[in-house]
Amino acid sequence: MKELAGRLTALDPDAGAAVRVIAYFDRLSESRAGLEALVRGAAVLAGVPARLIDVERRVRVRVEADGTRRDSSAAPDPGWPSAALAPGGAAALWLEQDAAVPSVVDAVILERAAGAVRLVLDRTRGRAAVDDPALVETVLDATAPETARLHAARGLGLDPAASARVLARLDGRPRIVPDHPAAELPAGRVGVGPAVPVLDLPRSWADARTALRFTADGTAQDPGPAVVHAEELGGVALLAELVVPGAEPPPDVQQLEVAAATTPWLLTALHAVVSTASLRAAAAEINVHHSTLQDRLSHAEHLLGWPLRTPQGRLRAQLALVMRQLARP
Repeated sequence: MKELAGRLTALDPDAGAAVRVIAYFDRLSESRAGLEALVRGAAVLAGVPARLIDVERRVRVRVEADGTRRDSSAAPDPGWPSAALAPGGAAALWLEQDAAVPSVVDAVILERAAGAVRLVLDRTRGRAAVDDPALVETVLDATAPETARLHAARGLGLDPAASARVLARLDGRPRIVPDHPAAELPAGRVGVGPAVPVLDLPRSWADARTALRFTADGTAQDPGPAVVHAEELGGVALLAELVVPGAEPPPDVQQLEVAAATTPWLLTALHAVVSTASLRAAAAEINVHHSTLQDRLSHAEHLLGWPLRTPQGRLRAQLALVMRQLARP
């Protein structure tokens, strides 16, 4: 191949370069290179950033021209040269350059890289999991026979030998996703269950539902994270067993609700105080001056009836905020 590339270069530089590109990606495929290595190869060869997005498999990889990985949540520019992973499919691999029509070499880079990426995805991720309610219900039913659950998992495109996790959403519909760093989360509040073997997914589903109760809208009236991972809750998850949704909330939560009804900034300020390392960091978090936050805390202490500038007081406020979320119907 090297000799052929040299001969072609003498006749047509583009043809010689294209042959070298083909040989390069063939070597990567033979060595079973991963997705990042393939996208990096495309970026370095083209001299521009390259981006891979497979929505169905929830994969997103972006590499700069110097080979540095730097993912981005921004949508690709429709004007960038791109390639699909399958004939007639949607674009999935882009070269970030302002060229409506790629050069011969760049077109070969896209084609060969996309083909190599498709092989890796098929080998490591299988087809994307679909949201077949019946199959999902079977996989998550701990009382269903093991053989039935494994059969349903294969029907969802899950590898029984690999790990997966369950996402819980407000609509009540579970979503099973493979366990990999590039997995994308749906918009809105999401509880993320732990990554477990397929047969343990009922536990991941239960933990995801618990994590969902700790999420928030991120607004002034409901401050907090929209996405909560069950593994990160630790012992705090035990609170979910003590606070019943829709029941009469604990006294501290009732006091918090009364105070927040007449003080619009209260919940946001308290959340900043309990979730940052210092009062100055909390003030920066909510874009107020440090002295302003001090004044607000004095007012909040008067309304709540307990101190907020001591470790015990901050812990009490944090627990009140958490229990407020858990008490929601």
